[in-house]
Amino acid sequence: MRGADESFVRDALDAGDPLPGTAGFAGEVDGCLVRDVLGRQPLFSERGDHRRWSVDRTDLDDPRRVPAGVARDSNGDEVVWRLPDPPVADADVAVDAVRDAVLASVRDVDDDGLAVAFSGGLDSGLVAAGVPDAPLYVAGFEGSHDVAAAIAAADAMDRDLHVVEFTHADLKRAVPKLVSAIGRDNPMDIQIALPLYLTAERAATDGYDRLAVGQGADELFGGYSKVVDPAADHRVDADTVRGATREVIATLPDQLERDVLALRAAGVEPVAPLLHDRVVDAALRLPAELLATADERKVALRRAATDVLPESVRTAEKKAVQYGTYAARELDRLARQDGFKRRMDDHVGQYVRSLCEE
Repeated sequence: MRGADESFVRDALDAGDPLPGTAGFAGEVDGCLVRDVLGRQPLFSERGDHRRWSVDRTDLDDPRRVPAGVARDSNGDEVVWRLPDPPVADADVAVDAVRDAVLASVRDVDDDGLAVAFSGGLDSGLVAAGVPDAPLYVAGFEGSHDVAAAIAAADAMDRDLHVVEFTHADLKRAVPKLVSAIGRDNPMDIQIALPLYLTAERAATDGYDRLAVGQGADELFGGYSKVVDPAADHRVDADTVRGATREVIATLPDQLERDVLALRAAGVEPVAPLLHDRVVDAALRLPAELLATADERKVALRRAATDVLPESVRTAEKKAVQYGTYAARELDRLARQDGFKRRMDDHVGQYVRSLCEE
């Protein structure tokens, strides 16, 4: 069992408790394969034989994902946990709960063998604040937004920062490894995974075997623009901020599978304190105005960080990692240089697949 003791998971099954107090788990209990409600730990079984399973899809001939919140046995899949829908808390109480949960989670991280993936924004800043002696790593092409933001934020926090500058050769080398590890070759997943993989690879080379990340904060706390006015945004089906936020949270299992597998392929074990059950529970109780407004996103999380982070870090607006690091831009450039022009259908995807064939 990854992420929790077998007896602990058995108790969560018996109680039907989807948030029993872990940062995710996956594995076998009493002949069943189980994966936590947010899919924070990937889990796969061989198609047609649930007895053959692994947390690494490359261990299997024909891996079949175990969905989040599911128990799988010889009879098939059964949903055993669903994301709870607790009552909305009073605003002041809600912010205090977020602050307590976040600070407890980031300060509870063991810093032995740990580095921090740091983009200079709110999420990675909170994670970094919890482990003041851990080194920070940022990756990107020269001149990229994330590198500049991380340098400024590390200076404001008086922290040691390692800058990992990508090259085109790095992308070409990493893409086939990523496709094999995550089982995906679509450009979006590869562009997102590349900066994580290359950051983790450098940290592993430097002797660290664990990498703390800020994953989950955008989904849980209203970090996406599409949740601000969901009734007018075609990217979500919900028409309320809270509804749209839950819709976004539902995408976490797919995203986390990609990220965790990419980081492990690079040689580190991910640590995601902002995805601890206590943080998830506090986030689910937030009223809409503490999630996202027309003027501010991740409202409660920023308020919770008031006495923890410098103002410049607490209020920083970040870019999506594939754009903030220039990974998307430069992968597109490489594709065009290799003859895969933009007028072609899925030109970057075709280029990614060509790299895997070499």
